[in-house]
Amino acid sequence: MIASIKEFFEQFIEPGTRQTDAAGEHALQIATAALLLEVMRMDARIADQERDAVAAALRQQFGLDATEIDRLLALAEHEARQASGYYQFTSLINKTCDAAQKLRIIENMWQVALADGHLDAHESHLMRKIGNLLHIGHADYIAAKQRARAATGVPPAS
Repeated sequence: MIASIKEFFEQFIEPGTRQTDAAGEHALQIATAALLLEVMRMDARIADQERDAVAAALRQQFGLDATEIDRLLALAEHEARQASGYYQFTSLINKTCDAAQKLRIIENMWQVALADGHLDAHESHLMRKIGNLLHIGHADYIAAKQRARAATGVPPAS
């Protein structure tokens, strides 16, 4: 495991730092997994459906197998607990992902938030915050939410 979130992300975010493609991909995986875990932990109860949604998103986004997902989630959980905020993760995503990739991450986060059949106010607040930090436009943000609702079968709130 890495010593601290700050050292890890300085290694990958510092201007002028050259990183290998593999190291950059690994950092992106950790950042994405950490955000997915944060959504999962936002409401009072962590449902099995949310855990399954996180694993499915990581499998789809990065083509990881079950063992790799377990290792990534353990590392991401460790890093998320040490983080002082979300900027460390979102800045890395902003530097390495295009708009379509960032939108896919938001959609995956929505699927995790909706996986247990309802949207908690804390989950909704986190989603808006991360959407803003990833510079997702409002129309794209709402479209990602609607696609996630359709994929999870959760009807729109009345």
